[in-house]
Amino acid sequence: MKRSVPFLVDAVLVIVFCAIGRRSHDEAVLAGMLRTVWPFGVGLLLGWLIALAVAARREGADAARRFDARAVWPTGVIVWLSTLIGGMLLRVVSGQGTALSFIIVAATALGLFLLGWRAAVRAVRR
Repeated sequence: MKRSVPFLVDAVLVIVFCAIGRRSHDEAVLAGMLRTVWPFGVGLLLGWLIALAVAARREGADAARRFDARAVWPTGVIVWLSTLIGGMLLRVVSGQGTALSFIIVAATALGLFLLGWRAAVRAVRR
C-alpha cells in the first residue's frame, strides 16, 4: 500500500485540478468530471509508466526496489510533463479545447501540484 501512495496523491491532485477548472468556468463539477479528467488521467498513467521505464533503464534489476516515486527529478518532472502533454493531445483528439491560455494555466497548476508535493516532502525530510 505504501508504494501506491504517491500515485494516489498524483491522481487526487489531477482530479482536484479538473474540478477547480470546471468550477472556475461555472460548469457542473460532478456532471462532466469524467470527460474532463480522462485525458489527464491517461497522461498521468503514461507518465508513471515512463518514469518506471526510465528507472529500470538507469537502475537495472534493482529498479523496482530503488524507484523513488517522491523524487522531483526525474519522476516528478516526467509525470508532470506526461500528464500535461498527454492530456492536451488527448483533449485535441477528443474535440475538447486547448487554448494557449489553458495550456499555460494547466502547465502551471499541474506543475505546482505534481512537483510541489514532491518538493515539500523533500524539504520536510531534510
